[in-house]
Amino acid sequence: MVVVLAILSGVALAQQPGPFAAFDAASKPILNDPHDLTVGPDGRLYVADKLGARIAVMDTETLELVEVIGAGALPEVRDISFRPGGAAVLAVTGLGQAVEIATLDAADLAVTATVTAPRTEGAVAHSSGAIFAVASATGEVVRRDPDGTVIRADAQLWGAHDIAEALDGSLWVADNRGRRLVRLSIDFEVLQVLDHPKFGFAGPRYLDVDDAGRLVVADQDAHRVLLIDPAGPDGGTLIGVLGDGLPGEGPGKFDDPEGVAVHGSRYYISDSDNNRVVRYSVVTN
Repeated sequence: MVVVLAILSGVALAQQPGPFAAFDAASKPILNDPHDLTVGPDGRLYVADKLGARIAVMDTETLELVEVIGAGALPEVRDISFRPGGAAVLAVTGLGQAVEIATLDAADLAVTATVTAPRTEGAVAHSSGAIFAVASATGEVVRRDPDGTVIRADAQLWGAHDIAEALDGSLWVADNRGRRLVRLSIDFEVLQVLDHPKFGFAGPRYLDVDDAGRLVVADQDAHRVLLIDPAGPDGGTLIGVLGDGLPGEGPGKFDDPEGVAVHGSRYYISDSDNNRVVRYSVVTN
């Protein structure tokens, strides 16, 4: 039986696409279970450092820690999303809320809006001005409009993690428990589901959308990061894979990756159980 499983595993790995970027750099292991991350309007890297209950700010070139925001005040913070003007929306799981903060200032976290979302793990500052959040405990997707109106939809997405905006304004949800990605309209209509076995989803957590509309997905339980074209034939195309499916620490290895951020030709990944951020890059001539 062991031999058969090893052969099947080898076949699966042989069939998967190759890497879509090359290992470039890694931070020191100074974080504490980092989750999603993004490059802010100021060009710095902002990391939701879950067990540090803080936002860790890193230099995108050196991956050195340059600032800490909200240490101890953001229990189990898991997600961060910026508006163009600098306001940020955070998924603060320990509070059961998505929180909008006018300016991420280490000295003054001025909260301008909150949205109740039990066990929220993902939130996004939408281009419409709304705040969207997933409530993992209730399976709901929640929208707070700019006028303060809150609308809740029972989307049956228990355990869902990230929610991110697509290029057309629709929403991608990483349905961890369902091992799939679900695209919703802003009025919560299901537009698309990516769940084909070819993706091999084991536990998709957080995702980002690149300038071509492709999805970069941290499939935590598989210790991989996937690049997917959702417009590809037969339910989407798996373009490339980082990681070999086994936990590790060297180039091309992750241990429970959670968050991803695309910035130009670079991919920043929260290598969560290694307590670091790693950077992969596409080399172009």
